Amino acid sequence: MKINSTLPAVSTAPDAARTKNPAAASPQPLAGTAPRVDISSLSAHMQKVGAGETPVNAERVAEIKAAIAEGRFQINPERIADGLLTSVREMLGRPNQAA
Repeated sequence: MKINSTLPAVSTAPDAARTKNPAAASPQPLAGTAPRVDISSLSAHMQKVGAGETPVNAERVAEIKAAIAEGRFQINPERIADGLLTSVREMLGRPNQAA
């Protein structure tokens, strides 16, 4: 079976307009006006959420750091694997199934 490329050839020569005047490629605001920025509603929501408390438990992080430094932190690979599988199932919208 032969695979044919249907993509057009790509030129490696620099774009003349870009090399002559790089500022001409981006629109400039009119003198005396501020640039306008629009963000999506999702971005606005994420900014609101991010402005609140961080979802990190600083006390728990300090406990884990101390346990690692003292050599008493133990890793449970089965628990990690189960957590990853649960996360993937949630992202895929599937109910959590026992293995």
